Amino acid sequence: MYSSSIFEGNLNNFSGQEPQRAPIGIFDSGVGGLTVLRQFYRQLPNESVIYFGDTARLPYGIRSQAEILQYVREILTWMQQQQVKMVIMACNTSSALALDIVREEFDLPILGVILPGAKAAVEQGKRIGVIATPATAKSNAYKQAILEIDPHVQVWQVGCPEFVPLIEQNRIHDPYTMEVARSYLEPLLQQQIDTLVYGCTHYPHLAPVLRSLLPAHVKLVDPAVNVVAACAQDLDILGLRNTHPPLPTRFAVSGCGQQFAQSGLQWLGYTPLVEEVCFTDAKVSHL
Repeated sequence: MYSSSIFEGNLNNFSGQEPQRAPIGIFDSGVGGLTVLRQFYRQLPNESVIYFGDTARLPYGIRSQAEILQYVREILTWMQQQQVKMVIMACNTSSALALDIVREEFDLPILGVILPGAKAAVEQGKRIGVIATPATAKSNAYKQAILEIDPHVQVWQVGCPEFVPLIEQNRIHDPYTMEVARSYLEPLLQQQIDTLVYGCTHYPHLAPVLRSLLPAHVKLVDPAVNVVAACAQDLDILGLRNTHPPLPTRFAVSGCGQQFAQSGLQWLGYTPLVEEVCFTDAKVSHL
């Protein structure tokens, strides 16, 4: 939970603008964080959002902690320049490897997806499977968070290196994706899990595939739902919930804006206007 003192420095950055009207920043390595954005539209429809996808450097799940930390610092610095009032780290790998560090370095509230997801998982079942990127699985962040909440549950994790590239390539309904998903789920099904956590914000895009392979009694946990609920609570505590009509969502990427816009049409139902951001020279171009 955040005290108001964490936010005091950032409150001074809005140049007379009402801080409640400032946008919330959401970032991910690519289209995965759009699952979080969709929850914003449902749960917090009055909030303005700046979405950043680090598409030039995905997938994050095979990166080292040092690389992830560098990327997150660059993105958060850019987000601060956009005068956001809060940031949602809509990336499980970043949440696992960088969240605690950057919270100490940046003077604004930053929420990760792992703790909200862990809390939701414990509420759902006792035999919990987690599918995640290799980096997130290796970090044991979900397992540790779940067991801290309830040490009596059992947790199994599987690293899924192929999922993010397949999703970014829009190959969700490819027969190969079904084969890959079956191989990743097999060890979890052998443990008779009753709950499966999407340990990556990309993975809800695979819901039709995963649901077809899972027994009907296995419950799916999407941390995107829970992190936005946590965001709503923090906005109320800080007195920062926006009651005015929101601005249109602003989209930015580090890679190809046109490619992201095409993906946005599929996941959002409309084609977003996408900016291309280059951190090395701070130039921004509109597509």
